[in-house]
Amino acid sequence: MHGLLRRLFAPRWQHPDPEVRQQALTRLDPDQPEQREALQALAHDSDENIRLAALLALDDVQGLVEAYPEHSQQEAWFSAVCQRLSGAEGNTDLHKRQALVESLDDTRLLNAIALQGDNLNLRLAALTRLTDDHDLIKQACHNGVATVRHRAAEHLENEESLKQLLKEARRDRHVVRIAREKLSQQRTDAEWLARQQQQREQLLQQLEQHARAPWEPLYGGRFRHLEREWKNLSHPPSPEQEQRFHQAVLGCRKTLHDHETQEQARQQSLARRAEAETTRDQLLEGLEETLNGLHHADKLTVQDIDSLRAQHQLLSQRWQALSDLHLPSESARQRYSQVIVKYEQCLDAWQRWQAISTALEQALADHDHSVMVRLLKECAWPDTLTPPPLIQRAQATLAAEVKTSAVSDSVDATVSLDTLDAELDSFEHLLEHGSFKSASRLHQRLKPQIEALKTPEAKPLKTRLKHLGARLAELRDWRGFVAGPKREQLCSSIETLANDQHMAEAALDRHHRQLVKEWKSLGDAAANREQSARFRAASDRIHERLGPWRDQLGEEREENLRAREQLCEQLETLLAQPANNADPDVLREIRDKARHQWRHYSPVPRERSEAVGQRFGKIRHQLQALIDLRAEQIASQKHALIEEVRALRSDDQQPLTKRTAHAKQLQQRWRQLGRAPKGAEQTLWKAFRHECDQLFAQRDAHKNEQAARQQQQLDSLQAVIDQMDSWQPTSADDASTLESFLSQVGQLEPLPRNRRSEGMQRRLNGIVRARRERLSRLEIADTVQQWQRVLPLVDAHLAADQRCLAGEGVETIDAAEIVSAPLPKPFLEAHHTRNRQRQTATLPLSSDDQAALAEALARLRVYLSLLTNGNVRQSDEPLRLAIQVERLNEGIRQERSHSEEIIDVLVALLALGPMPAQQWEKEVKELNSLLSDLTEVPLP
Repeated sequence: MHGLLRRLFAPRWQHPDPEVRQQALTRLDPDQPEQREALQALAHDSDENIRLAALLALDDVQGLVEAYPEHSQQEAWFSAVCQRLSGAEGNTDLHKRQALVESLDDTRLLNAIALQGDNLNLRLAALTRLTDDHDLIKQACHNGVATVRHRAAEHLENEESLKQLLKEARRDRHVVRIAREKLSQQRTDAEWLARQQQQREQLLQQLEQHARAPWEPLYGGRFRHLEREWKNLSHPPSPEQEQRFHQAVLGCRKTLHDHETQEQARQQSLARRAEAETTRDQLLEGLEETLNGLHHADKLTVQDIDSLRAQHQLLSQRWQALSDLHLPSESARQRYSQVIVKYEQCLDAWQRWQAISTALEQALADHDHSVMVRLLKECAWPDTLTPPPLIQRAQATLAAEVKTSAVSDSVDATVSLDTLDAELDSFEHLLEHGSFKSASRLHQRLKPQIEALKTPEAKPLKTRLKHLGARLAELRDWRGFVAGPKREQLCSSIETLANDQHMAEAALDRHHRQLVKEWKSLGDAAANREQSARFRAASDRIHERLGPWRDQLGEEREENLRAREQLCEQLETLLAQPANNADPDVLREIRDKARHQWRHYSPVPRERSEAVGQRFGKIRHQLQALIDLRAEQIASQKHALIEEVRALRSDDQQPLTKRTAHAKQLQQRWRQLGRAPKGAEQTLWKAFRHECDQLFAQRDAHKNEQAARQQQQLDSLQAVIDQMDSWQPTSADDASTLESFLSQVGQLEPLPRNRRSEGMQRRLNGIVRARRERLSRLEIADTVQQWQRVLPLVDAHLAADQRCLAGEGVETIDAAEIVSAPLPKPFLEAHHTRNRQRQTATLPLSSDDQAALAEALARLRVYLSLLTNGNVRQSDEPLRLAIQVERLNEGIRQERSHSEEIIDVLVALLALGPMPAQQWEKEVKELNSLLSDLTEVPLP
């Protein structure tokens, strides 16, 4: 009962029947609060039509938009949402509608709003949400607002879409221009990208070729230039190009690093050579000082000879070791030879003395003067060398036989004061340099000679000798003061070294040699038998311990000697048959590797090292001579290349492009030749580069001149185009002016191929096409005006035709009586034809003749319609097709202009008769309309 009452008394908008609720909804007023609540409730009704009607009554656009995705396929919902959002219905605020449009994703709805929106910003908001190119093309072609069309065209980026837009967009030239500009920009970007890629590829090829090329003076500068050019390119490279670039850069840097390493090694070699020269000078100075000391000593002992031999052995070993590393200079070799000769003279004299010493001692004991003279003569002791004490005693004994006065006179005669003064200078010089042994010997020899002098002039010499003797004593005391602790330290060091059982043999031998060297450097300063015995015993223990190691070292020396001899044999085989085109760089590499191997096979036996060293030095000199010879040959070839480039630069008979191509080939040959001698390579390269630069400068100047001519040519063409653009023909006779312009353009051809010339050509073609079309229209207008002047004659013929058809007689129309101006030849011939047809016509006209006249007249009308606007009646389609086929066939045989075709139609129209009046009146109105269209010439 309660449910029935509720249904009976409930509002109708709550009725279970949807149709009742629909009817009730139409009577609800949204301005009334209670009824508005009812409408809000109905907005959530189960029936979709009721919900739509309620939302529309409430003017709830947001609710419509929120519910639209569920009903997007229903046309009523789509129409309602579209009209509310576009502003066609409802009172929703623009900003709210724009905000709702910006949240939409439905393409169909957005397209409709962009086309129908009542506000520009609303349409642009809908356009912004469109992403598909087909939608954008539709908006750009069919939208009623120009700004939206332009914005849609600007959003297109795909090339195919832009081409499609260019085909379909005919109503808006701005859209067409946007599409063309975008396509042109894309082509420009593609060309720019292609140029960038081509430049990168060229730079990569140059870098890779540069990485494979050998070092030359401008290698680093060219590498930095290519690297800078690579970085200046704005378009990023591909991963493959980046990898190739890094590989090429690594190759170039490796070449530079190798050259720097070689240069550094050369500098180090020069430094080592200088150090070797210094060591050689020191060794030679030491041996020379020892020999000079023997010349100035008061007596010669076995210890002096042993010291001399040890010093000679040290000099020979060190000299050979240094010669293995660096060959001595010519002056050093001569100095060494002179020192060796002096040493051998001294040693030969000592050996002769050893042979006669026993016999001379016996002769002194027996006072056998004749034997002493003979033995002294056999010994032949050099006058410049201090004799041993026994020889001095023999000489003194022989000299004792001479009278005291004679001896005194002889001494006074031979020993002059100047000589003694010079000897004292030498004595002082030795003291200043700390040469104690030599100074002591010289002092012992000079002291008795100067003290034996009795003359007053000898007093300064005696005073100076006493002063220098005091300095010698001071030097002796100082050496003893320093040498005593030093000897004790050396003894302790060598004993410690002999007791060290863990030190390696090489280090042990090195330390032992150093200690022995320091011991010998002390000479006889603070010497005593006990320390000498200690030092010798420890040294013998070290020698005994190093015996097996020295044997092994000897085997290694023999192995190194064999390797050095084998290396010499290989180099001699190479030098015996050198290749005529041997690359000096390869020979230099062989030389450097041979030098490295020679140093590696070290040490070698001392007694044979000098011979194999001299052999290797000779080979190196021969190899260097071969390198210099090949380098000189390359230098001569490079001189020839320079002369060839110079001849190319001055040769005006060949084209410049051919000469520059030849110069590039010469540059390639230059790189393949190798290097000339070090001093000449850079000079030759500078000369060759200068000649090539001069030739390429001519090429650049020629290009600039050609570019200037082309620019002037384009400027002249631009001026002609501007004149043509500003000129408009006013009559058909102005065709000569157009031909004059075209002849000026023909004189400027051929044009350079670039974007500017292509654009100017397109503009020129457009202007010429427009001017020819206007001239054609003017010519057609002149033709129609001629027809209009002939119209009185046409009317006279029509009147004559009517009288003839009525049986009143055949008349011949005289054109001169009707038209004052002379008729053009085609119209005159048509006039005579019309008269003849009237005279030969069979009267009355049969139905077939009338049908033929009607068909001919209709054909002429259709023909004229096709030439005017192209529109014909549906019933005239067969005639149109037949006329088009006929025109095509005639066009294949001979191309005719529109003016000629129109003249043919008008002449045929004039010649057609006799024409019934009703037939003519049926077509004349449309004919006049078509002819009036032809007389209209578009404004310029």
